[in-house]
Amino acid sequence: MRCEVVAVGTELLLGQIVDTNSSWIGEQLALAGIDCLRHTAVGDNPDRIRAALQESLDRSDAVIVTGGLGPTQDDITRDVIAEVMGVEMIRDPNLVEVISSKFKGRGRPMPENNLRQADLPEGATPIKEMPGTAPGLICPVGEKVIYAVPGVPLEMRQMIEGSIIPDLVSRSGEKSVIRSRVLRTWGQSESGLAEMLAEEIKRLDEVEGTTLAFLASGMEGLKVRITAKAPTEQDAEAALDTEESQVRTIIGPLVFGIDDENMETVVLEELVSQGLTLATAESMTGGLIATRLTEVPGSSRAFLGSVVSYANSVKQEILKVPEGPVISEQAVLSMAIGVCEALGADVSVAVTGVAGPDSQEGQEPGVVWIGTCVDGEAKAVEVRFPYNRTMARQLTVITALDILRRRLLERALKN
Repeated sequence: MRCEVVAVGTELLLGQIVDTNSSWIGEQLALAGIDCLRHTAVGDNPDRIRAALQESLDRSDAVIVTGGLGPTQDDITRDVIAEVMGVEMIRDPNLVEVISSKFKGRGRPMPENNLRQADLPEGATPIKEMPGTAPGLICPVGEKVIYAVPGVPLEMRQMIEGSIIPDLVSRSGEKSVIRSRVLRTWGQSESGLAEMLAEEIKRLDEVEGTTLAFLASGMEGLKVRITAKAPTEQDAEAALDTEESQVRTIIGPLVFGIDDENMETVVLEELVSQGLTLATAESMTGGLIATRLTEVPGSSRAFLGSVVSYANSVKQEILKVPEGPVISEQAVLSMAIGVCEALGADVSVAVTGVAGPDSQEGQEPGVVWIGTCVDGEAKAVEVRFPYNRTMARQLTVITALDILRRRLLERALKN
């Protein structure tokens, strides 16, 4: 069973409203094992709505159209569906009574134009869930079907869950589920990941059921989405487990989390599991590492605090950084050791560099030194982020946390 989603509303095209309805519907279709081929947004124009519906029906077995079922003149979805079906609009007396009773129950007079919502294409069936005044519709078009639901999310969701998904599953004659799992990675480009996983992707292309896709997430890294289609949820989860293991074997420690896990959550969980405390020493990032850590509930279980050593005098007096260049390996090593001693932490991460836009100490913008101290052993890494000031600082934050994460994993293996 192939399905498409058409969202109606000029406000969607103008960017006044974000189309969260289509993404939610797509998720529900996947959970039910229904293939969703395309999402389309179209304005309140009868010719364009008609074209969108006809094109979707040409490609797919079912179309879910959301929006345009209200009582005003620009709510034209019902009328266009009738044209696509080749039938007339009729007024349903039962719907007239239901809509009228909703207004009576609220103690409000019903505007005459609300009766337009009782008009439906001949042959269409109203959806039984009707939390508002706009009825949803099940509209047969030959052997295919159009489902029309309101754009109001609460009303739309009740109709999708209560009637449309069960009807689609029944029409498909096939029970299956689609499940996805996202592996979050850091430290490799999208093209680099694609190259590393090329053989695995080729292997999956030759068999049905499981696929891999890449989702770029900017300063949060790259996501590798595993999707599995199987007869049951247990089978789908088993397929995801198998493929996750295969991907991890190929790209190893590039994977830092699953689904909604972020870098700071993973680092804090590893610290807690090893019984370690953390301190940070930040120059160019100005406390951004500490901010991300403390946004995680319960971070105080491992995170002690931070020294934001922006001025050279703070580096020297509090962190015991020797006189000389402060954007250097020696400086960041001293910062990493010094903040452990100052705050009594087991491990630390330290950052110094040039955020830009100007050069500093003869170093070009984007030059960054990251230091970590674990079990009294300090190490330093130089990285370069030749971007604008904001991006350079944000990339430094997640990179610094990733370097610490890898050292913690090494420590766990040794112990």
